[in-house]
Amino acid sequence: MSDRNGHVGLILVSHSAKLAEGLADLLSQVAGPTVPIVTAAGAVDGSLGTNGGAVLEAMQRAAADGGAVVLVDLGSSILAVRAALAELSDEELARVALADAPLVEGGMSAAVAASTGCTLEEAVRAAEEARVVAKL
Repeated sequence: MSDRNGHVGLILVSHSAKLAEGLADLLSQVAGPTVPIVTAAGAVDGSLGTNGGAVLEAMQRAAADGGAVVLVDLGSSILAVRAALAELSDEELARVALADAPLVEGGMSAAVAASTGCTLEEAVRAAEEARVVAKL
């Protein structure tokens, strides 16, 4: 998603609403208020799981607002994102991109990049580069 200033946003898809909300809080503090960050996390009943409808809705809003990097945790969240991507129009698909990146590290890198006003492609690249950052 992008705000009036054109900043690319992030969509965090996780099995845990608490995990996604905590990460969104962290990323918002780092990226600042110009980077829209939304979550599509947890099952409909609030338990662990994914809600495909919420994922699709977040992607459609992001596409309408200008674009977003999608970051996922594992398993069915990836399947939910792939199913939602299949429902988007070509125009929407051009504004939403799934990053092959770790949720936390990729989210941090994408948020920082987005805060600089980068393009969607640059934010995805920043997220994906986080996969190879050594921790030692």
